[in-house]
Amino acid sequence: MLRQLQTLRPYLRRYQRPLAFGLAALVMKDLTAALVPLLIRRTIDTLTAGLSASLVWKLGAALLGLALIKGFFQYWMRWILIGASREIEYDLRNDLFAHLTRLSPKFYGTHRTGDIMSRATNDLNAVRMMLGPGIMYWADTFVIFVAAVAVMVSIDWRLTFFVFLPVPAVSFTVGYFGRLIHDRFERIQAMFSDISSRVQENLAGVRIVRAYAQEDAERKQFRELNEGYITENLKLSRIWGSFYPMLEVLIGLTFVIVLWLGGRQVLRGAITLGSFVMFTSYMGMLIWPMIALGWVVNLMQRGTASLGRINQLLSERPDIDDSAVGEEGPPDIRGDIEFRGVRVDYGSNGAGPRAPALESVNLRIPAGQTLAIVGPTGSGKTTLVSLVARLLDPDQGSVRIDGMDVRHIPLATLRRAIGFVPQETFLFSDTIAENIAFGVGEAAGEEIRQAAEAAGIAPEIEEFPQKYQTLVGERGITLSGGQKQRTAIARALVRDPRILILDDALSSVDTVTEERILNHLADVRRGRTTLLISHRVSTVRNADRIVVLAGGRLVEQGAHEELLARGGYYADLYQKQLLEEELEEA
Repeated sequence: MLRQLQTLRPYLRRYQRPLAFGLAALVMKDLTAALVPLLIRRTIDTLTAGLSASLVWKLGAALLGLALIKGFFQYWMRWILIGASREIEYDLRNDLFAHLTRLSPKFYGTHRTGDIMSRATNDLNAVRMMLGPGIMYWADTFVIFVAAVAVMVSIDWRLTFFVFLPVPAVSFTVGYFGRLIHDRFERIQAMFSDISSRVQENLAGVRIVRAYAQEDAERKQFRELNEGYITENLKLSRIWGSFYPMLEVLIGLTFVIVLWLGGRQVLRGAITLGSFVMFTSYMGMLIWPMIALGWVVNLMQRGTASLGRINQLLSERPDIDDSAVGEEGPPDIRGDIEFRGVRVDYGSNGAGPRAPALESVNLRIPAGQTLAIVGPTGSGKTTLVSLVARLLDPDQGSVRIDGMDVRHIPLATLRRAIGFVPQETFLFSDTIAENIAFGVGEAAGEEIRQAAEAAGIAPEIEEFPQKYQTLVGERGITLSGGQKQRTAIARALVRDPRILILDDALSSVDTVTEERILNHLADVRRGRTTLLISHRVSTVRNADRIVVLAGGRLVEQGAHEELLARGGYYADLYQKQLLEEELEEA
């Protein structure tokens, strides 16, 4: 538990001043509250000796003054401590999000989005409750306990001894139920993550669910998850419901003992009636700390369980380490790319070892050249271009840009010079203009329009009622596959990158549209290094050079005509696609 709490030390240190002021206000509030029973004792003892109207007014004014002072400090106590917990939550959420943005794609391939969202929201709120109300009421309980006990011992230490007879039982109860609450809450949070993941997947894949008529099956699975979640919460409620009554029974038993023994002391004249009333008043003040102790234990156990789940995210390290690279990169990336003895091995696939994704790749692409990459599925094409943007690092060899190893170039500098259109097109739930301008700050409307023109999507955008201000929906659901791909191409072009990577970026458009886009891109590619992956020969035939990957190895390279003359994989692919076109025309 202490190791988990180490995560919070920097945040607590950052807000140590407001926390100190808040705790000071808490101490003043509790000390003021502790004066009230003393004033009550004096009032009762004085009134039993003789009634005085002026004295009643004075004592009443004194009680009112103490109440006002207590209220003043109580307000600032809550304002400062709860406010500090909100500030820590704000910082922790920002740091967690920043950490998530640095993690590698591999992490997101093995972790569910719903689970991550649950930890970043529900678990983070539980940590905030631990740091705010948890710390506040724990300190409140401690100060009231010390102040009340100090006065009670001064009145009659024997009575005070009987007050604390149930303490061992209370400690055992708190410890036992605390462990139960912690374990149960961890299970509940894990189940909440499962529910969040199920909802996220169903909303993202709503078209697939409907296409396969799986609405009833998905509703059934969600209902089962929800029932399990409710069952676990009811079990926690039963534990929590047993906790309070047990504490109250112990507290009530203590009151019976003290009333019996204290009443006998008053009858014998050992203590005054005022002192006995004051003693019971302090006992009353201890009721809330004892009850609050259970609540605080609940908050602490929930908070530490949630903090452990957050720490699991924070302990993840990105595969791409940019920490050792200086802030200054090359002044201007020209786009000369070289692969030297590159090997990438993804390891086992669960069914046993598999062949490396890339093996002994040596390739140089001069600045400004358009290189097309073809090959069968799984040949390593996407892996190759991912190395350029440093989405992963090679296990052996190096990738160099302008003669410098990409591992020595700051990621921000490297990726600013690259326009990347991946296989899986992703658009944000925003306007078309914002999606195109993503990553370049405040792009001018003319720059956005020119990028859309080059990508071949501008005419269709102009036909939309809202034009460039059209909302595309989550993941661009309102656009067709081809429209999404071309919007993504425009997003890459508006950056004016020195290196342009198109990873099968025209697979969702027809051949006529493809021809139009390629004609537009011919001017755009001039002066840029372009890596073009495609399964269509029509897409790559006009490239300066074509390379063929098979089994992770570079098996052919040359111009279109050269590769046709060799009669290898590229020539076979060309003949097959010619035959397909002839069949379609027939």
